[in-house]
Amino acid sequence: MKHDSGAVVRPADAAPSNTVAAGKATRMQVLVGPEQGAPNFVLRRFTMGEGGGMPLHTNQVEHEQYVLRGRARIRIGERIHEVGPDHTLYIPAGAPHSYEVVEAPFEFLCVVPNKPDQVRIADAC
Repeated sequence: MKHDSGAVVRPADAAPSNTVAAGKATRMQVLVGPEQGAPNFVLRRFTMGEGGGMPLHTNQVEHEQYVLRGRARIRIGERIHEVGPDHTLYIPAGAPHSYEVVEAPFEFLCVVPNKPDQVRIADAC
């Protein structure tokens, strides 16, 4: 890791990968966030394996996403979208959404505001 005027440069694979408890075959890395000095946004990478995904849930913060590889069905509100590499998504704060892997690994970048968030599974919403 190199610090230069507050900047941080490191290989993405240096970021720890953690299992997402609410997901199935889903891991997440914080690539850039508060620990790297980022005050406003968090850049995360999600990787979902065969049969993986996330149940219908809401978040208190918006999501901007960019699909790197694989394919998935993503429900946002009442609509289901088939997405693959180079697709972009905007998921508003509070919008119910879910992920179902069609072609693994499904991998995407997700940018969220650096603010408190709470994941609420649909059954608990």
